[in-house]
Amino acid sequence: MCFANSGIPVVLNDTKQQALDAAIKSIEAAYRSSVKKGRYPLEELHRRLARITPQLGYAGFDAVDIVIEAAFENIDVKRAVFAHLGGITRPGAILATNTSYLNIDEIAGACSHPETVIGLHFFSPANVMRLLEIVPGKATAEAVKTTALALAKRLGKVGVVAGNCPGFIGNRMFRLYRREAHLLLEEGASPRQVDSALEDWGMAMGPFAVQDLAGIDIAMSSRHVFQALERPGTRHPRIMDMVYARGRLGQKTGAGWYRYDEERNAQPDPEINALIELAARESGTMRRSISNDEIIERTIYALVNEGARLLEEGFARCASDIDLVYVNGYGFPSNRGGPMHYADEVGLKVVYQRLLEFQRTHGANWEPSPLLARLAEKSSSFSAWDTARSGLRTAPDDADAQKA
Repeated sequence: MCFANSGIPVVLNDTKQQALDAAIKSIEAAYRSSVKKGRYPLEELHRRLARITPQLGYAGFDAVDIVIEAAFENIDVKRAVFAHLGGITRPGAILATNTSYLNIDEIAGACSHPETVIGLHFFSPANVMRLLEIVPGKATAEAVKTTALALAKRLGKVGVVAGNCPGFIGNRMFRLYRREAHLLLEEGASPRQVDSALEDWGMAMGPFAVQDLAGIDIAMSSRHVFQALERPGTRHPRIMDMVYARGRLGQKTGAGWYRYDEERNAQPDPEINALIELAARESGTMRRSISNDEIIERTIYALVNEGARLLEEGFARCASDIDLVYVNGYGFPSNRGGPMHYADEVGLKVVYQRLLEFQRTHGANWEPSPLLARLAEKSSSFSAWDTARSGLRTAPDDADAQKA
């Protein structure tokens, strides 16, 4: 739909006719909804649908300019697809993966033309959300990255270049936001309290509403990818495993963190409350009253701390890129400017001291990132760090700049 909406013809490939039929039915329903809302006339609906050609097999793939793979998040499946694409696409065609957390280099390694492979992580729903994470691999040609940035503009997206680490920028940070939300449950909060506190603060949706919408099985499938990032002594909540084990996958099964009626309206569920209490007992956690302020600090400061690590490790080019990701892809309130800008407004000294308090109380999860600690000690900010880095990049004669 993103491409068809921008006037670009699309060949839609799947392995089963049933899947193709369901896809076209869903696409047409979305377009008819837009017509009904007066966004464009019926003739435009027909023009957009005419640009999408559903088919089984790879006929015509030897002539396309770009292929975007959107298979399930399984590295073996994706490698098999790219091994095949490398042999049937024309020289110079861009081969993109829509993976949200897998290693781009592992995927590219299966392709005979790894220099043409890049990550293009569209955010769901892709025809609505503005963010496009652009993730080059080690072998990705510079021209492919440049073309991807130009393509983002053509599609009306905000393209942000991210480094090739587990989860890239957005999901690498989001896993810690979500983990704190889960721990808060075991310590005394409820899904509704956490979601309401964050929505009242400005988030478009709370973490449990988001997880029910996306599917709890999706979150479970990604956990092994992030294991390499875990710090010794990290606390892990038990509650999501319990919810998943009971087949509560979210809206698609009628029950997740909430229970859903036929109209997909969410209602608190006593079964979840019982599971939370069981998880707390099994982990030896004494449940207590938790304030909305603590919910905000622990979830948002978890984003900030991991964002600082991404900056220091070079997987995010600047703090403002992280803010663009969160405002355009994760429903972060635009009036707060993104997590890194918000931290600057609060004051990095204040954030740093709160991280130390959380580290004493909650353990290794909260070890402050070295970059955040340095900036706090200097009474500096992420914005100042961006400015300094920008100055280095524009001073090619400076030896330190060359090293940076």
